[in-house]
Amino acid sequence: MGVESQTVDGDPVELGVALLEHLEHEELSVADAMDRIEMITVDPAMQRQILREAEARGAIERDEAVVRPAGDAFVRFDSQVVVREGEFDCRRCGTTISEGHFIQVDGGEIGAFGSSCIRKVTGRE
Repeated sequence: MGVESQTVDGDPVELGVALLEHLEHEELSVADAMDRIEMITVDPAMQRQILREAEARGAIERDEAVVRPAGDAFVRFDSQVVVREGEFDCRRCGTTISEGHFIQVDGGEIGAFGSSCIRKVTGRE
């Protein structure tokens, strides 16, 4: 059985804004924010658009090289993370995993992530 495709199900801008809005970090560098956005798209123009749109919508506050989620939203593991059995490649580290964690946000789904990478992506570690 081949490795199932990585999922970015939905509009990349909507998913990117939702992901940034749900980070549990008090703040992170723009470079770290771009790392998260790369899980949605590797297109540099689309990445910049996501960052600009997140700021314009008030999902994040940006001060030079620092990004802060504007609200108190965060990924609720009990209701927003779905675990599926299968053969996946982790979107963050590329490791082949048999249990994929998928983040469900407004606008779609992002995944698969391994058990430790899902925590890093959301800011829990």
